[in-house]
Amino acid sequence: MVLRFLPNFLKSLSFVMSEPLEISPVSGPLTGTVRPPGSKSLTNRALIVAALADGTSTLTGALDSRDTQVMIDSLIRLGMSVDVADLGTKLTIEGCGGRPSAESAELWLENSGTSIRFLTALCTLGKGSFRLDGNERMRERPIGDLVRALNALGADVTCEHQADCPPVMVTANGLPGGTTQVAGNISSQYLSALLMSAPCAQSPVRIEIEGELVSRPYVDMTLAVMREFGVDVTEAQPGVFEIPQTSYRSREYDIEPDASAASYFFAAAAITGGTVTVEGLSRNALQGDVEFVDCLAQMGCDVQSDERSITVTGGELRGIDVDMNAISDTAQTLAVVAPFATGPTRIRNVAHMRHKETDRVHAVVTELRKLGLDVEEFDDGMTIHPGPMQPASIATYDDHRMAMSFALIALKQPGVRIEDPECTSKTYPHFFEDLRVLCEGRP
Repeated sequence: MVLRFLPNFLKSLSFVMSEPLEISPVSGPLTGTVRPPGSKSLTNRALIVAALADGTSTLTGALDSRDTQVMIDSLIRLGMSVDVADLGTKLTIEGCGGRPSAESAELWLENSGTSIRFLTALCTLGKGSFRLDGNERMRERPIGDLVRALNALGADVTCEHQADCPPVMVTANGLPGGTTQVAGNISSQYLSALLMSAPCAQSPVRIEIEGELVSRPYVDMTLAVMREFGVDVTEAQPGVFEIPQTSYRSREYDIEPDASAASYFFAAAAITGGTVTVEGLSRNALQGDVEFVDCLAQMGCDVQSDERSITVTGGELRGIDVDMNAISDTAQTLAVVAPFATGPTRIRNVAHMRHKETDRVHAVVTELRKLGLDVEEFDDGMTIHPGPMQPASIATYDDHRMAMSFALIALKQPGVRIEDPECTSKTYPHFFEDLRVLCEGRP
């Protein structure tokens, strides 16, 4: 069975989304305005910090998705009170004052990397035994560097199967603190996990980064959220962070729309030659992924922005050579714009994408080749050569970003089917509905 998504009409999205979804091409440029849901990265960071704070915090504009739902469920299992309102966009959290009250918990994190890494560090602050696990892919995603960094601070954390991957066991009696080192080349989430829990340790914490730190904007986001809740971190020198022993202060906190999700709509403008405005985001957003529009500008798009929105207008696209290390969550989006450019596009310095929900480098290369394109794969990225494409059924690898990015190719190329479109529920449950509304808004 193949379900078709016709951009000019769609009777209902209540069908079984696990079936393949075929998107029919649009006949002209897309023009419209969209506001993506709240940032997953900000929502999960704010949830951790609010849960550790003294007093009650309220988060508005939060993302309601599988990644945030598993985080909320885990915080409740750890003894926190979380009230969910306004269709999941308003969260009220009663903080634990830096000490989770549960004495034991089994936490199931599916394939949410932020959740399992942030919560592993948080669990060390409590007293008791905690087990954190996830699905088959999660059991392939490395966490050993974080485990070793926590143990250097006096924690007792082990990987159950001794393969540097979940399940993770935490035998907690508070986190003593001190100095630790952590690798920076696999995931910035290790550092973010350490940073957010460090203020609640029993003594000040010093974190030293070993090697290159990937995705630095996500670390800056973490530091910004911590500041909003009353904790300032000193970066004594590049890659050396000093965190005082202190308490987070509860507050009301509004969450920006997701910049990674916005990239799909900016890309839709580029691919179709249209004009799309994303509301609620500015170039001063906390999320580094807003810099994706700079890549589109290099390719020939026009980018305009103000304090409340960013607008992209497509132009004659040309291939570019770009380092996307800092904004790797948008590399898949750029990869689906590349086939519509003149000349090849080289995406480099994103080797850490291989440790995400799937090996995103190989997955993107494989699916672009299914479409008939000439794509070269490298350890740290890929080169995409534009050319004629053909119909194909796109595997999504249980990776929300594969589904959302490759759906954009279907706006111009007939016969593209997205397998398991429901996987977008991880971060953007209503993506296809929002894409439909944008398509229907064409003049």
